[in-house]
Amino acid sequence: MGALLAQRARRDARQLSMWVVGTAAMAGLGYVGVVSSFATEQERAALLAAAIANPVILLFRGLPSGADEAAFIVFLIFPWLAILASMMSLFLAVRHTRGDEEEGRAELVSATPAGRTRPVLATAIHGFFANIALALLTAVAFIAVGLDALGSLIAGAAAGAVGISFLGVGLMAAQLMRTSRGANAVAVWAMLTTFMLCGVGNAIGTPSDDLTRMESSWLTWLSPFGWGENVRPFSDDLLWPLLLCLALGGALSAAAILLASRRDLGESFVAERLGPASATAALATPTGLAWRLARGGALGWAVGGLLVGVLATTLATVVEEIGADNPSVQEMINQIAGAGDIEQATLTTFFTMLGVLAACAGVQVMCRARQEETRGTAEIVLASPVARVRWLAGYLAVGVAVVLIVVGAAFAGAAVGIASQGSSWNAMRDAVVTGSGQAVAASVFVVATALVFTLAPRLTIPLGWSFIALAAVLGLFGPIFGLPEWLVHLSPVGVAPIVSGDGVDVRGLWWLVAAIAIGVLAALSLMRRRELAPSE
Repeated sequence: MGALLAQRARRDARQLSMWVVGTAAMAGLGYVGVVSSFATEQERAALLAAAIANPVILLFRGLPSGADEAAFIVFLIFPWLAILASMMSLFLAVRHTRGDEEEGRAELVSATPAGRTRPVLATAIHGFFANIALALLTAVAFIAVGLDALGSLIAGAAAGAVGISFLGVGLMAAQLMRTSRGANAVAVWAMLTTFMLCGVGNAIGTPSDDLTRMESSWLTWLSPFGWGENVRPFSDDLLWPLLLCLALGGALSAAAILLASRRDLGESFVAERLGPASATAALATPTGLAWRLARGGALGWAVGGLLVGVLATTLATVVEEIGADNPSVQEMINQIAGAGDIEQATLTTFFTMLGVLAACAGVQVMCRARQEETRGTAEIVLASPVARVRWLAGYLAVGVAVVLIVVGAAFAGAAVGIASQGSSWNAMRDAVVTGSGQAVAASVFVVATALVFTLAPRLTIPLGWSFIALAAVLGLFGPIFGLPEWLVHLSPVGVAPIVSGDGVDVRGLWWLVAAIAIGVLAALSLMRRRELAPSE
Protein backbone atom coordinates (compact mmCIF):
# COMPACT_ATOMS: atom_id res chain seq x y z
CA MET A 1 0.00 0.00 0.00
CA GLY A 2 2.84 2.37 0.82
CA ALA A 3 4.40 1.80 -2.61
CA LEU A 4 1.08 2.37 -4.36
CA LEU A 5 0.44 5.61 -2.47
CA ALA A 6 3.97 6.85 -3.15
CA GLN A 7 3.56 6.09 -6.86
CA ARG A 8 0.28 8.01 -7.01
CA ALA A 9 1.68 10.96 -5.07
CA ARG A 10 4.70 11.18 -7.35
CA ARG A 11 2.64 10.82 -10.51
CA ASP A 12 0.08 13.45 -9.46
CA ALA A 13 2.39 15.93 -7.73
CA ARG A 14 2.14 18.68 -10.33
CA GLN A 15 -1.44 18.07 -11.34
CA LEU A 16 -2.86 18.03 -7.82
CA SER A 17 -0.76 21.05 -6.87
CA MET A 18 -2.47 23.01 -9.63
CA TRP A 19 -5.94 21.92 -8.47
CA VAL A 20 -5.30 22.56 -4.78
CA VAL A 21 -3.43 25.84 -5.13
CA GLY A 22 -5.85 27.07 -7.81
CA THR A 23 -8.87 26.40 -5.57
CA ALA A 24 -7.26 28.15 -2.62
CA ALA A 25 -6.28 31.09 -4.82
CA MET A 26 -9.87 31.43 -6.02
CA ALA A 27 -11.02 31.53 -2.40
CA GLY A 28 -8.57 34.27 -1.41
CA LEU A 29 -8.85 36.37 -4.56
CA GLY A 30 -12.62 35.91 -4.58
CA TYR A 31 -12.81 37.47 -1.14
CA VAL A 32 -10.75 40.47 -2.25
CA GLY A 33 -12.86 41.00 -5.35
CA VAL A 34 -16.23 40.62 -3.64
CA VAL A 35 -15.31 42.91 -0.75
CA SER A 36 -14.22 45.64 -3.15
CA SER A 37 -17.51 45.34 -5.07
CA PHE A 38 -19.89 44.96 -2.11
CA ALA A 39 -18.29 46.95 0.66
CA THR A 40 -21.37 47.71 2.76
CA GLU A 41 -23.94 45.46 4.40
CA GLN A 42 -26.70 47.38 2.64
CA GLU A 43 -25.29 46.49 -0.78
CA ARG A 44 -24.89 42.84 0.21
CA ALA A 45 -28.43 42.67 1.60
CA ALA A 46 -29.80 44.23 -1.60
CA LEU A 47 -28.09 41.61 -3.76
CA LEU A 48 -29.30 38.76 -1.54
CA ALA A 49 -32.85 40.08 -1.70
CA ALA A 50 -32.63 40.33 -5.48
CA ALA A 51 -31.25 36.79 -5.74
CA ILE A 52 -33.99 35.36 -3.54
CA ALA A 53 -36.64 37.27 -5.50
CA ASN A 54 -35.28 35.84 -8.78
CA PRO A 55 -34.80 32.10 -8.17
CA VAL A 56 -32.92 31.52 -11.45
CA ILE A 57 -29.90 33.25 -9.90
CA LEU A 58 -29.85 30.70 -7.07
CA LEU A 59 -29.32 27.94 -9.62
CA PHE A 60 -25.72 29.13 -10.00
CA ARG A 61 -24.98 30.53 -6.57
CA GLY A 62 -24.84 29.19 -3.04
CA LEU A 63 -27.30 29.22 -0.19
CA PRO A 64 -27.97 32.70 1.27
CA SER A 65 -27.10 32.69 4.99
CA GLY A 66 -27.12 36.39 5.83
CA ALA A 67 -25.58 39.69 4.77
CA ASP A 68 -22.53 39.33 7.00
CA GLU A 69 -19.37 39.79 4.96
CA ALA A 70 -17.99 36.27 5.48
CA ALA A 71 -21.33 34.49 4.93
CA PHE A 72 -21.88 36.58 1.81
CA ILE A 73 -18.50 35.46 0.43
CA VAL A 74 -19.51 31.82 0.89
CA PHE A 75 -22.82 32.47 -0.88
CA LEU A 76 -21.01 33.77 -3.96
CA ILE A 77 -18.02 31.46 -4.33
CA PHE A 78 -18.59 28.22 -2.38
CA PRO A 79 -20.33 26.37 -5.28
CA TRP A 80 -17.30 26.97 -7.49
CA LEU A 81 -14.88 25.80 -4.80
CA ALA A 82 -16.95 22.63 -4.43
CA ILE A 83 -17.03 22.11 -8.21
CA LEU A 84 -13.24 22.37 -8.42
CA ALA A 85 -12.85 19.86 -5.58
CA SER A 86 -15.36 17.54 -7.26
CA MET A 87 -13.69 17.68 -10.67
CA MET A 88 -10.28 17.07 -9.12
CA SER A 89 -11.66 14.00 -7.34
CA LEU A 90 -13.56 12.60 -10.33
CA PHE A 91 -10.62 12.80 -12.69
CA LEU A 92 -8.21 11.43 -10.07
CA ALA A 93 -10.45 8.42 -9.40
CA VAL A 94 -10.87 7.50 -13.07
CA ARG A 95 -7.24 8.19 -13.98
CA HIS A 96 -5.84 5.69 -11.46
CA THR A 97 -8.43 2.97 -12.05
CA ARG A 98 -10.09 2.67 -15.45
CA GLY A 99 -7.41 4.85 -17.05
CA ASP A 100 -4.64 2.53 -15.83
CA GLU A 101 -6.58 -0.48 -17.09
CA GLU A 102 -6.80 1.03 -20.57
CA GLU A 103 -3.08 1.75 -20.61
CA GLY A 104 -2.14 -1.73 -19.38
CA ARG A 105 -0.59 -0.51 -16.13
CA ALA A 106 -3.28 -2.07 -13.94
CA GLU A 107 -2.52 -5.52 -15.32
CA LEU A 108 1.11 -5.22 -14.26
CA VAL A 109 0.17 -4.07 -10.76
CA SER A 110 -2.48 -6.78 -10.40
CA ALA A 111 0.17 -9.40 -11.15
CA THR A 112 1.93 -8.40 -7.93
CA PRO A 113 0.68 -9.22 -4.40
CA ALA A 114 -1.36 -5.99 -4.61
CA GLY A 115 -4.05 -7.86 -6.51
CA ARG A 116 -7.07 -6.14 -8.06
CA THR A 117 -8.62 -4.40 -5.06
CA ARG A 118 -5.67 -2.79 -3.32
CA PRO A 119 -4.99 -0.29 -6.15
CA VAL A 120 -8.61 0.90 -5.90
CA LEU A 121 -8.25 1.28 -2.14
CA ALA A 122 -4.97 3.16 -2.65
CA THR A 123 -6.74 5.51 -5.09
CA ALA A 124 -9.49 6.15 -2.52
CA ILE A 125 -6.93 6.97 0.18
CA HIS A 126 -4.92 9.12 -2.23
CA GLY A 127 -8.04 11.07 -3.21
CA PHE A 128 -9.07 11.47 0.41
CA PHE A 129 -5.78 13.12 1.36
CA ALA A 130 -5.86 15.27 -1.78
CA ASN A 131 -9.19 16.68 -0.61
CA ILE A 132 -7.83 17.16 2.90
CA ALA A 133 -4.99 19.22 1.41
CA LEU A 134 -7.48 21.24 -0.64
CA ALA A 135 -9.62 21.86 2.45
CA LEU A 136 -6.67 22.99 4.56
CA LEU A 137 -5.17 25.28 1.93
CA THR A 138 -8.57 26.82 1.19
CA ALA A 139 -9.01 27.48 4.92
CA VAL A 140 -5.55 29.06 5.06
CA ALA A 141 -6.50 31.34 2.14
CA PHE A 142 -9.61 32.52 3.98
CA ILE A 143 -7.68 33.05 7.22
CA ALA A 144 -4.96 34.95 5.33
CA VAL A 145 -7.48 37.55 4.13
CA GLY A 146 -8.73 38.10 7.68
CA LEU A 147 -11.75 35.83 8.08
CA ASP A 148 -12.58 33.94 11.26
CA ALA A 149 -10.37 30.86 11.72
CA LEU A 150 -13.15 28.46 12.76
CA GLY A 151 -15.45 29.50 9.93
CA SER A 152 -12.53 29.30 7.48
CA LEU A 153 -11.70 25.74 8.55
CA ILE A 154 -15.35 24.71 8.24
CA ALA A 155 -15.66 26.33 4.79
CA GLY A 156 -12.56 24.49 3.59
CA ALA A 157 -13.82 21.25 5.13
CA ALA A 158 -17.16 21.65 3.34
CA ALA A 159 -15.46 22.01 -0.05
CA GLY A 160 -13.19 19.04 0.66
CA ALA A 161 -16.11 16.91 1.89
CA VAL A 162 -18.05 17.50 -1.33
CA GLY A 163 -14.92 16.47 -3.22
CA ILE A 164 -14.70 13.24 -1.19
CA SER A 165 -18.30 12.35 -2.03
CA PHE A 166 -17.54 12.71 -5.75
CA LEU A 167 -14.35 10.71 -5.32
CA GLY A 168 -16.67 7.79 -4.61
CA VAL A 169 -18.77 8.68 -7.66
CA GLY A 170 -15.66 8.58 -9.86
CA LEU A 171 -14.54 5.23 -8.46
CA MET A 172 -17.96 3.72 -9.08
CA ALA A 173 -18.15 5.12 -12.61
CA ALA A 174 -14.75 3.58 -13.36
CA GLN A 175 -16.08 0.16 -12.38
CA LEU A 176 -19.30 0.48 -14.35
CA MET A 177 -18.03 1.87 -17.66
CA ARG A 178 -15.72 0.21 -20.17
CA THR A 179 -13.53 3.23 -20.97
CA SER A 180 -12.07 6.11 -19.00
CA ARG A 181 -13.82 8.50 -21.36
CA GLY A 182 -17.18 6.88 -20.60
CA ALA A 183 -16.44 6.86 -16.87
CA ASN A 184 -15.50 10.54 -16.89
CA ALA A 185 -18.64 11.39 -18.86
CA VAL A 186 -20.92 9.53 -16.42
CA ALA A 187 -19.19 11.06 -13.41
CA VAL A 188 -19.29 14.62 -14.76
CA TRP A 189 -22.97 14.32 -15.71
CA ALA A 190 -23.69 13.04 -12.20
CA MET A 191 -21.90 16.10 -10.83
CA LEU A 192 -23.79 18.53 -13.07
CA THR A 193 -27.12 16.88 -12.31
CA THR A 194 -26.65 17.10 -8.56
CA PHE A 195 -25.39 20.67 -8.90
CA MET A 196 -28.58 21.67 -10.72
CA LEU A 197 -30.66 19.67 -8.23
CA CYS A 198 -29.11 21.67 -5.40
CA GLY A 199 -29.76 24.95 -7.23
CA VAL A 200 -33.41 24.09 -7.87
CA GLY A 201 -33.81 23.02 -4.25
CA ASN A 202 -32.42 26.36 -3.08
CA ALA A 203 -34.55 28.31 -5.55
CA ILE A 204 -37.83 26.81 -4.28
CA GLY A 205 -36.82 27.06 -0.61
CA THR A 206 -38.28 29.29 2.08
CA PRO A 207 -36.81 32.82 2.42
CA SER A 208 -36.53 34.75 5.66
CA ASP A 209 -38.60 37.86 6.26
CA ASP A 210 -35.68 40.20 5.55
CA LEU A 211 -34.75 38.27 2.33
CA THR A 212 -31.16 37.65 3.40
CA ARG A 213 -31.44 33.96 4.28
CA MET A 214 -32.96 30.95 2.53
CA GLU A 215 -33.96 27.60 3.99
CA SER A 216 -33.43 24.83 1.45
CA SER A 217 -36.22 22.60 0.22
CA TRP A 218 -36.01 18.82 0.44
CA LEU A 219 -34.56 18.63 -3.09
CA THR A 220 -31.34 20.22 -1.91
CA TRP A 221 -30.82 17.38 0.54
CA LEU A 222 -30.55 14.93 -2.35
CA SER A 223 -27.29 16.53 -3.50
CA PRO A 224 -23.76 16.56 -2.01
CA PHE A 225 -23.57 20.22 -3.03
CA GLY A 226 -26.64 20.85 -0.89
CA TRP A 227 -25.03 19.11 2.08
CA GLY A 228 -21.92 21.26 1.71
CA GLU A 229 -23.91 24.48 1.41
CA ASN A 230 -26.07 23.66 4.44
CA VAL A 231 -22.97 23.60 6.62
CA ARG A 232 -23.36 27.41 6.38
CA PRO A 233 -19.78 28.44 7.26
CA PHE A 234 -19.42 31.75 9.14
CA SER A 235 -23.12 31.56 10.02
CA ASP A 236 -24.44 28.34 11.61
CA ASP A 237 -21.18 26.35 11.33
CA LEU A 238 -23.00 23.01 11.25
CA LEU A 239 -20.78 19.93 11.02
CA TRP A 240 -23.24 17.06 10.70
CA PRO A 241 -23.99 17.63 6.95
CA LEU A 242 -20.31 16.88 6.34
CA LEU A 243 -20.93 13.38 7.66
CA LEU A 244 -23.38 12.81 4.81
CA CYS A 245 -20.66 13.68 2.27
CA LEU A 246 -18.14 11.41 3.97
CA ALA A 247 -20.69 8.59 4.26
CA LEU A 248 -21.56 8.79 0.57
CA GLY A 249 -17.92 8.88 -0.50
CA GLY A 250 -17.04 6.00 1.81
CA ALA A 251 -20.00 3.85 0.76
CA LEU A 252 -19.38 4.34 -2.96
CA SER A 253 -15.65 3.70 -2.52
CA ALA A 254 -16.37 0.47 -0.65
CA ALA A 255 -18.84 -0.57 -3.34
CA ALA A 256 -16.24 0.15 -6.03
CA ILE A 257 -13.68 -2.02 -4.25
CA LEU A 258 -16.24 -4.83 -4.01
CA LEU A 259 -17.10 -4.53 -7.71
CA ALA A 260 -13.40 -4.53 -8.64
CA SER A 261 -13.02 -7.88 -6.87
CA ARG A 262 -15.95 -9.38 -8.83
CA ARG A 263 -15.09 -8.45 -12.41
CA ASP A 264 -12.35 -9.41 -14.84
CA LEU A 265 -9.63 -6.89 -15.50
CA GLY A 266 -10.57 -4.71 -18.46
CA GLU A 267 -14.25 -5.63 -18.32
CA SER A 268 -17.16 -3.51 -17.05
CA PHE A 269 -20.65 -3.92 -15.63
CA VAL A 270 -22.20 -1.73 -18.33
CA ALA A 271 -21.73 -3.61 -21.57
CA GLU A 272 -19.90 -1.82 -24.34
CA ARG A 273 -22.25 -0.98 -27.19
CA LEU A 274 -21.56 -2.90 -30.38
CA GLY A 275 -21.01 -0.88 -33.53
CA PRO A 276 -22.62 -1.56 -36.92
CA ALA A 277 -21.30 -4.44 -39.00
CA SER A 278 -20.11 -2.11 -41.76
CA ALA A 279 -18.74 1.42 -41.62
CA THR A 280 -20.43 4.39 -43.22
CA ALA A 281 -18.84 6.28 -46.09
CA ALA A 282 -17.91 9.11 -43.72
CA LEU A 283 -15.42 6.85 -41.92
CA ALA A 284 -13.41 6.49 -45.12
CA THR A 285 -11.59 9.74 -44.29
CA PRO A 286 -9.53 10.70 -41.21
CA THR A 287 -11.74 13.74 -40.70
CA GLY A 288 -14.83 11.53 -40.65
CA LEU A 289 -13.19 9.25 -38.10
CA ALA A 290 -12.25 12.23 -35.92
CA TRP A 291 -15.85 13.46 -36.06
CA ARG A 292 -17.17 10.01 -35.16
CA LEU A 293 -14.97 10.01 -32.06
CA ALA A 294 -15.93 13.56 -31.10
CA ARG A 295 -19.66 13.71 -31.82
CA GLY A 296 -20.85 12.37 -28.45
CA GLY A 297 -18.85 14.94 -26.51
CA ALA A 298 -19.89 17.67 -28.95
CA LEU A 299 -23.54 16.96 -28.17
CA GLY A 300 -22.94 17.36 -24.43
CA TRP A 301 -21.06 20.63 -24.86
CA ALA A 302 -23.78 21.88 -27.23
CA VAL A 303 -26.39 21.35 -24.51
CA GLY A 304 -24.27 23.54 -22.25
CA GLY A 305 -24.04 26.19 -24.99
CA LEU A 306 -27.82 26.13 -25.42
CA LEU A 307 -28.29 26.71 -21.70
CA VAL A 308 -25.82 29.61 -21.68
CA GLY A 309 -27.67 31.25 -24.57
CA VAL A 310 -31.03 30.95 -22.83
CA LEU A 311 -29.68 32.37 -19.58
CA ALA A 312 -27.80 35.20 -21.33
CA THR A 313 -31.01 36.64 -22.74
CA THR A 314 -33.51 35.72 -20.02
CA LEU A 315 -31.37 37.01 -17.15
CA ALA A 316 -30.30 40.24 -18.86
CA THR A 317 -33.54 41.99 -17.88
CA VAL A 318 -33.32 40.64 -14.33
CA VAL A 319 -29.75 41.84 -13.89
CA GLU A 320 -30.68 45.22 -15.34
CA GLU A 321 -33.38 45.59 -12.66
CA ILE A 322 -30.95 44.50 -9.94
CA GLY A 323 -28.30 46.91 -11.22
CA ALA A 324 -30.75 49.80 -11.04
CA ASP A 325 -31.21 49.15 -7.31
CA ASN A 326 -27.64 48.08 -6.57
CA PRO A 327 -24.91 49.96 -8.48
CA SER A 328 -22.28 47.47 -7.23
CA VAL A 329 -23.84 44.74 -9.36
CA GLN A 330 -23.74 46.94 -12.43
CA GLU A 331 -20.15 47.89 -11.73
CA MET A 332 -19.10 44.26 -11.34
CA ILE A 333 -20.80 43.21 -14.60
CA ASN A 334 -19.25 46.15 -16.43
CA GLN A 335 -15.82 45.20 -15.10
CA ILE A 336 -16.10 41.80 -16.75
CA ALA A 337 -17.84 42.93 -19.93
CA GLY A 338 -15.89 46.13 -20.50
CA ALA A 339 -18.49 48.32 -22.22
CA GLY A 340 -22.12 48.73 -23.30
CA ASP A 341 -25.27 49.13 -21.25
CA ILE A 342 -26.10 46.70 -18.43
CA GLU A 343 -28.11 44.38 -20.71
CA GLN A 344 -25.29 44.18 -23.24
CA ALA A 345 -22.77 43.74 -20.44
CA THR A 346 -24.75 40.85 -18.97
CA LEU A 347 -24.93 39.14 -22.35
CA THR A 348 -21.20 39.67 -22.83
CA THR A 349 -20.48 38.14 -19.42
CA PHE A 350 -22.47 35.00 -20.22
CA PHE A 351 -20.94 34.70 -23.66
CA THR A 352 -17.47 35.00 -22.17
CA MET A 353 -18.36 31.87 -20.21
CA LEU A 354 -19.56 30.42 -23.51
CA GLY A 355 -16.11 31.06 -24.97
CA VAL A 356 -14.56 29.01 -22.17
CA LEU A 357 -17.15 26.26 -22.73
CA ALA A 358 -16.51 26.16 -26.48
CA ALA A 359 -12.75 26.12 -25.87
CA CYS A 360 -13.18 23.08 -23.61
CA ALA A 361 -15.11 21.31 -26.36
CA GLY A 362 -12.46 22.05 -28.99
CA VAL A 363 -9.50 21.18 -26.79
CA GLN A 364 -11.14 17.87 -25.90
CA VAL A 365 -11.02 16.96 -29.60
CA MET A 366 -7.29 17.68 -29.79
CA CYS A 367 -6.72 15.72 -26.58
CA ARG A 368 -8.51 12.83 -28.28
CA ALA A 369 -5.86 12.93 -31.01
CA ARG A 370 -3.20 12.46 -28.35
CA GLN A 371 -5.16 9.60 -26.78
CA GLU A 372 -5.41 7.89 -30.16
CA GLU A 373 -1.65 8.19 -30.48
CA THR A 374 -0.88 6.78 -27.03
CA ARG A 375 -3.25 3.83 -27.51
CA GLY A 376 -1.71 2.86 -30.85
CA THR A 377 -4.85 3.40 -32.93
CA ALA A 378 -3.37 6.45 -34.68
CA GLU A 379 -0.48 4.27 -35.85
CA ILE A 380 -2.94 1.94 -37.59
CA VAL A 381 -4.56 4.86 -39.41
CA LEU A 382 -1.22 6.36 -40.42
CA ALA A 383 -0.06 2.98 -41.75
CA SER A 384 -2.66 3.45 -44.49
CA PRO A 385 -2.30 6.03 -47.29
CA VAL A 386 -3.07 8.84 -44.84
CA ALA A 387 -0.41 11.49 -44.39
CA ARG A 388 0.33 12.80 -40.89
CA VAL A 389 -0.50 16.35 -41.92
CA ARG A 390 -3.87 15.27 -43.27
CA TRP A 391 -4.58 13.29 -40.10
CA LEU A 392 -3.84 16.26 -37.82
CA ALA A 393 -5.71 18.64 -40.13
CA GLY A 394 -8.78 16.45 -39.70
CA TYR A 395 -8.67 16.83 -35.92
CA LEU A 396 -8.11 20.58 -36.26
CA ALA A 397 -11.10 20.89 -38.57
CA VAL A 398 -13.32 18.86 -36.25
CA GLY A 399 -12.10 20.84 -33.21
CA VAL A 400 -13.08 24.13 -34.83
CA ALA A 401 -16.35 22.62 -36.05
CA VAL A 402 -17.24 21.55 -32.51
CA VAL A 403 -16.52 25.11 -31.33
CA LEU A 404 -18.93 26.43 -33.95
CA ILE A 405 -21.57 23.87 -32.95
CA VAL A 406 -21.41 24.95 -29.30
CA VAL A 407 -21.63 28.63 -30.24
CA GLY A 408 -24.45 27.88 -32.70
CA ALA A 409 -26.36 26.13 -29.92
CA ALA A 410 -25.92 29.27 -27.81
CA PHE A 411 -27.40 31.35 -30.64
CA ALA A 412 -30.42 29.04 -30.68
CA GLY A 413 -30.72 29.37 -26.90
CA ALA A 414 -30.48 33.15 -27.13
CA ALA A 415 -33.31 33.18 -29.69
CA VAL A 416 -35.46 31.03 -27.39
CA GLY A 417 -34.75 33.37 -24.46
CA ILE A 418 -35.60 36.50 -26.46
CA ALA A 419 -38.84 34.96 -27.74
CA SER A 420 -39.89 33.84 -24.25
CA GLN A 421 -39.21 37.27 -22.76
CA GLY A 422 -40.71 39.25 -25.62
CA SER A 423 -37.52 41.31 -25.70
CA SER A 424 -36.14 43.37 -28.54
CA TRP A 425 -34.48 41.32 -31.27
CA ASN A 426 -31.58 43.77 -31.16
CA ALA A 427 -30.28 41.49 -28.41
CA MET A 428 -29.92 38.75 -31.03
CA ARG A 429 -27.56 40.94 -32.99
CA ASP A 430 -25.52 41.45 -29.83
CA ALA A 431 -25.50 37.71 -29.21
CA VAL A 432 -24.33 36.91 -32.74
CA VAL A 433 -21.53 39.49 -32.64
CA THR A 434 -20.30 38.53 -29.18
CA GLY A 435 -20.68 34.80 -29.79
CA SER A 436 -18.80 34.97 -33.07
CA GLY A 437 -15.95 36.73 -31.32
CA GLN A 438 -15.87 34.03 -28.65
CA ALA A 439 -15.82 31.36 -31.37
CA VAL A 440 -12.63 32.94 -32.71
CA ALA A 441 -11.18 33.06 -29.18
CA ALA A 442 -12.06 29.42 -28.52
CA SER A 443 -10.42 28.39 -31.80
CA VAL A 444 -7.15 29.87 -30.52
CA PHE A 445 -7.11 27.22 -27.78
CA VAL A 446 -7.72 24.45 -30.31
CA VAL A 447 -4.78 25.62 -32.42
CA ALA A 448 -2.55 26.17 -29.36
CA THR A 449 -3.23 22.62 -28.18
CA ALA A 450 -2.45 21.29 -31.68
CA LEU A 451 0.84 23.18 -31.59
CA VAL A 452 1.73 21.63 -28.22
CA PHE A 453 0.77 18.24 -29.68
CA THR A 454 3.43 18.63 -32.37
CA LEU A 455 6.14 20.13 -30.16
CA ALA A 456 5.70 18.30 -26.83
CA PRO A 457 3.10 15.55 -27.31
CA ARG A 458 3.29 14.28 -23.74
CA LEU A 459 2.20 17.72 -22.49
CA THR A 460 -0.80 17.97 -24.83
CA ILE A 461 -3.49 17.12 -22.31
CA PRO A 462 -2.14 18.94 -19.20
CA LEU A 463 -1.14 22.09 -21.10
CA GLY A 464 -4.31 22.15 -23.20
CA TRP A 465 -6.54 22.24 -20.13
CA SER A 466 -4.15 24.54 -18.25
CA PHE A 467 -4.39 27.12 -21.03
CA ILE A 468 -8.16 27.17 -20.64
CA ALA A 469 -8.04 27.37 -16.85
CA LEU A 470 -5.59 30.28 -16.92
CA ALA A 471 -7.53 32.12 -19.61
CA ALA A 472 -10.80 31.65 -17.70
CA VAL A 473 -9.30 33.09 -14.52
CA LEU A 474 -7.84 36.09 -16.37
CA GLY A 475 -10.81 36.74 -18.64
CA LEU A 476 -13.68 36.12 -16.20
CA PHE A 477 -12.25 36.96 -12.80
CA GLY A 478 -9.27 39.17 -13.63
CA PRO A 479 -11.28 42.43 -13.74
CA ILE A 480 -13.00 41.56 -10.45
CA PHE A 481 -9.68 40.70 -8.81
CA GLY A 482 -8.28 44.03 -9.97
CA LEU A 483 -5.63 42.60 -12.31
CA PRO A 484 -4.02 45.00 -14.81
CA GLU A 485 -5.88 45.41 -18.10
CA TRP A 486 -2.90 44.21 -20.15
CA LEU A 487 -2.84 40.97 -18.14
CA VAL A 488 -6.59 40.40 -18.59
CA HIS A 489 -6.21 40.95 -22.33
CA LEU A 490 -3.69 38.11 -22.57
CA SER A 491 -6.71 35.85 -22.34
CA PRO A 492 -8.33 35.27 -25.74
CA VAL A 493 -11.82 35.21 -24.18
CA GLY A 494 -11.04 38.47 -22.40
CA VAL A 495 -10.09 40.35 -25.55
CA ALA A 496 -12.68 38.98 -28.01
CA PRO A 497 -14.93 41.51 -29.81
CA ILE A 498 -17.94 42.89 -27.90
CA VAL A 499 -20.92 45.14 -28.61
CA SER A 500 -20.64 48.65 -27.20
CA GLY A 501 -23.81 50.69 -27.60
CA ASP A 502 -24.70 50.71 -31.28
CA GLY A 503 -21.19 49.82 -32.41
CA VAL A 504 -18.77 46.92 -32.18
CA ASP A 505 -15.44 47.05 -30.34
CA VAL A 506 -13.24 44.55 -32.21
CA ARG A 507 -10.59 44.72 -29.46
CA GLY A 508 -8.10 41.86 -30.08
CA LEU A 509 -9.85 40.26 -33.06
CA TRP A 510 -6.96 40.72 -35.46
CA TRP A 511 -4.30 39.23 -33.25
CA LEU A 512 -6.62 36.32 -32.48
CA VAL A 513 -7.07 35.66 -36.20
CA ALA A 514 -3.32 36.02 -36.76
CA ALA A 515 -2.59 33.60 -33.91
CA ILE A 516 -4.93 31.02 -35.45
CA ALA A 517 -3.40 31.34 -38.92
CA ILE A 518 0.20 31.18 -37.70
CA GLY A 519 -0.58 28.36 -35.27
CA VAL A 520 -2.27 26.21 -37.93
CA LEU A 521 0.62 26.63 -40.37
CA ALA A 522 3.20 25.91 -37.67
CA ALA A 523 1.37 22.84 -36.33
CA LEU A 524 0.88 21.28 -39.77
CA SER A 525 4.47 22.02 -40.80
CA LEU A 526 5.90 20.51 -37.61
CA MET A 527 3.65 17.46 -37.86
CA ARG A 528 5.26 16.58 -41.17
CA ARG A 529 8.55 15.84 -39.41
CA ARG A 530 7.41 14.65 -35.98
CA GLU A 531 7.85 11.04 -34.89
CA LEU A 532 4.98 9.23 -33.23
CA ALA A 533 5.15 9.26 -29.44
CA PRO A 534 2.82 6.42 -28.42
CA SER A 535 3.92 6.01 -24.79
CA GLU A 536 3.07 8.30 -21.87
